[in-house]
Amino acid sequence: MAQSVVVQVGQCGNQVGCRFWDLALREHAAVNKKGIYDEALSSFFRNVDTRSGGDGPDIYKGKICSLKARALLIDMEEGVVNEILQGPLRDVFDSKQLITDVSGSGNNWAVGHKLYGYQYRENIVEKLRKAAEHCDCLQCFFIIHSMGGGTGSGLGTFVLNLLEDEFPEVYRFVTSVYPSGEDDVITSPYNTVLAMKELNEHADCVLPIENESLFDIVNKIHQMINSGKLGSTVKQNSLVTSSAGSAKTVQEKPFDAMNNIVANLLLNLTSSARFEGSLNMDLNEISMNLVPFPRLHYLVSSLTPLYTLADVNVPSRRLDQMFSDAFSREHQLIQADPKHSLYLACALLVRGNVQVSDLRRNIERLKPSLHFVSWNQEGWKTGLCSVPPVGHSHSLLSLANNTCVKPTFIELKDRFMKLYKKKAHLHHYLHIDGMEQSCFSEAILSLSDLIEEYNELDATKGGPRTDPSRLKIAV
Repeated sequence: MAQSVVVQVGQCGNQVGCRFWDLALREHAAVNKKGIYDEALSSFFRNVDTRSGGDGPDIYKGKICSLKARALLIDMEEGVVNEILQGPLRDVFDSKQLITDVSGSGNNWAVGHKLYGYQYRENIVEKLRKAAEHCDCLQCFFIIHSMGGGTGSGLGTFVLNLLEDEFPEVYRFVTSVYPSGEDDVITSPYNTVLAMKELNEHADCVLPIENESLFDIVNKIHQMINSGKLGSTVKQNSLVTSSAGSAKTVQEKPFDAMNNIVANLLLNLTSSARFEGSLNMDLNEISMNLVPFPRLHYLVSSLTPLYTLADVNVPSRRLDQMFSDAFSREHQLIQADPKHSLYLACALLVRGNVQVSDLRRNIERLKPSLHFVSWNQEGWKTGLCSVPPVGHSHSLLSLANNTCVKPTFIELKDRFMKLYKKKAHLHHYLHIDGMEQSCFSEAILSLSDLIEEYNELDATKGGPRTDPSRLKIAV
């Protein structure tokens, strides 16, 4: 069984990562009731002998093994990591696999990338190698970070570069949370565009997620619960509603619930790596099948049904409706409409009691309404994992390589240029050693080139194949 290592960088990365490990433990506990270390657990956890008196996670207390997450936790403010280490998951993380500082990156990409990156380089490399040494067959690194702040964007992309240097043959999946247009960090457009250049050049796959979409989904879940349309009963201590047994009105941005959605995305993405299935999909197959052009590796994700994210007791939603929902705007984790844009390829990862025939039937039903590039009309990749999310019968994750990401990037470019034309706040970046104004011009050029590549694909919608001399084929 192949193993993966999760690298959590910055406040957002560590909060999302903590939710992922919590939910993953719940899933494994539901399947592995005897608490025996097996291949499924080995994919994301290692086994540490506790006979010398150590203490494992609660679900395995009393057993010989103690589970340790294959994770590296990095943050230049120690608050979130300290919270995790004082919480119920404290025993899941290896204290030797933590890197923290106290001052933070001041919402400045240059501080995270140029200052802390070089300061902590050797320490990070050492801990990455240690994590790799604990793997029999290292398949993938997952980086979880946000794009708008300083540590997540700057140090997160520095770690990405290190991974390419140190482990060039290991796939690099990046889950990137993008700020909304109303983000309270005024320099977030700078940080995001500077980070985008690194993602363009060094990631194998990027799953972009927008805070605005997460907030809309959480609001929709609450409306569904409060309207009574589902005839639902909210479970006690629901992960999304977070109050004890009743749905509360969303007044402030519910970051715990939003982080939970991203964690659910990662649970579904990694389900085939963690559990058996009739049509398991390796993580490397996602990159191989969904990324025909190396820079166009941004995959739009959608989750359905939404109520699986809310810990709601409801009757099973009709299977066909679940597939239809996966292609609707309301279920996308960025503000996008893939159904009316151009598909390069699409993956469907289904969990639960679903048959291959169900998959094929729904793909055939939906194909006429979806626009695929002329040279990849059969560009579908499918996976079936037999273990559903805890408490539910089935779920579906769709990953689409689709030109619908382009508006997100255009809006980001516009927000960047509004600041950059005025040279606003540039001095905060340029006083950092190694940071030149050319870093900004190179970053915006990289983003502009990316947008242009999507424009060239859109121009071929329904037409002849794009000239691959401009869009280099991935090998």
